[in-house]
Amino acid sequence: MRGANIYYSALTDTLEKIHRTQAEAIGAAAVKAAETIVNDGIIYIFGCGHSHLIAGDAFYRAGGLANVCAMFDTDLMLHNGAAKSSALERMEGIAKHIYRRYSPEKRDTLFVVSTSGINPVPIEMASYGRENGVFTVAVCSSAYFGKKSRHSSGKLLRDCADMYIDNCVPSGDAVVPVGGIKTGAVSTAASSLIINSVLAEAAAIASEKVKPPIYMSGNVEGGAEYNEALIERYTPRIKHL
Repeated sequence: MRGANIYYSALTDTLEKIHRTQAEAIGAAAVKAAETIVNDGIIYIFGCGHSHLIAGDAFYRAGGLANVCAMFDTDLMLHNGAAKSSALERMEGIAKHIYRRYSPEKRDTLFVVSTSGINPVPIEMASYGRENGVFTVAVCSSAYFGKKSRHSSGKLLRDCADMYIDNCVPSGDAVVPVGGIKTGAVSTAASSLIINSVLAEAAAIASEKVKPPIYMSGNVEGGAEYNEALIERYTPRIKHL
């Protein structure tokens, strides 16, 4: 169990570091997300490649906020061609078409997840959000802050958002040495911890003023019926419902 133990230790160390060092940033993002809940806005979450899993994790699930909208673009997701999605993420000019499809409003909040924060699509997505008055939060790793941007502006993701939260992931993502290379990525768990922490805190803050729109499990008694009202409420505004 050598590899498994190393992975467990490295992952828990990463999560603990987030908890220890990013509490203030998580709290600040939660305050803005709570304002979105109170103002009946939408919380958008975007990521390319494996980062889109973070959006999926927070979307339409038991205990999740019903006003969360995952920004899914199939060409930037793995199931529609993994290598192609990596190539497209490095192309400028794509994000504006995705952003336009969802058209966040000023009362909304936008989270853009990219551990490296160096590729054009997430950089431009964050830029469009901030330029349009949508409070925009980058979730990225400080391990890449010294890396060269792949965007012609030279900017990194953190430069294009209103604030960033460090997911504390090491450069290269993987943490278990095996035969001269590493396996065992930690970015999905790290970024998921951040997003779910923000949303849980936002729901708690918003509950002082409104009833947060939270899904029940559809597998408990009364859950499906309870959720139906939320689905009807948000279907006109959330594309993937």
